[in-house]
Amino acid sequence: MGLHTTEIGHGEKRVAFLHGLLGQGKNFATVAKMLGDVATTTLVDLPNHGRSAWTSCFDYPLMADIVADTLIEAGAGKQPITLIGHSMGGKVAMQLALDYPGLLDHLVVIDIAPLDSPDTRSYAHYTQALLNLDLNSLTDRASADAALAPAVPDPDVRAFLLQNLHRGDPWRWLPNLTLLDNSMNQIAGWGAQERSWQGPVLWLAGGKSTHVGAHQLPLMRALFPKAELVTIPDAGHWVHAQAPRETAEAIRSFITSEPRRS
Repeated sequence: MGLHTTEIGHGEKRVAFLHGLLGQGKNFATVAKMLGDVATTTLVDLPNHGRSAWTSCFDYPLMADIVADTLIEAGAGKQPITLIGHSMGGKVAMQLALDYPGLLDHLVVIDIAPLDSPDTRSYAHYTQALLNLDLNSLTDRASADAALAPAVPDPDVRAFLLQNLHRGDPWRWLPNLTLLDNSMNQIAGWGAQERSWQGPVLWLAGGKSTHVGAHQLPLMRALFPKAELVTIPDAGHWVHAQAPRETAEAIRSFITSEPRRS
């Protein structure tokens, strides 16, 4: 199953970014450009998102398998990569590190923990708001924004969600909204794991987010013994969008100063 990818940068290191729920690979474009001198980055549209193909079900092992195949095709088997994932994408990245340990030399997990995430279930409000939008009544993006406003008052969140709307005849949603809405428990969940990954892990958290806390570090280190928690104080859950420069600086320091996994 092919996934849509975009490449940015020309640096020696290889980096791949995995976005969160209802996102797209391009959400990491700003950070990727900031790293362009030290890394060649691949922005991945995860299954059921963006311009990638849809699946008939959702679980993290399946998502990890599909992403691993894409990374191997892109050369990850020849040169280990740094895999970076935010929220849902962070869980995919953690699952992939556990299932395909030889593909990675660094792992960055942004504002998600390896456990059930109750906050994620609230995103069903967004999938349902998008599903309830009458696409046949839309004349332009402004009309879509106005129609979505009662259900999603925050203009920044609306702008993020409406990136998923493709203008055509007819208008259509890029993500597989029905599957994602029906899979919210699986997306929020995290299965039992039988192995750990011994490579270096940067665990980035937003200081204003409720998804990650220092009290979860022992749980994280049970699976990733070399995990180090770094908090960006003024960021919320969308760390890379709210603090792109600080995010890029943390990643740059991590991938250029950490020794490679033996």
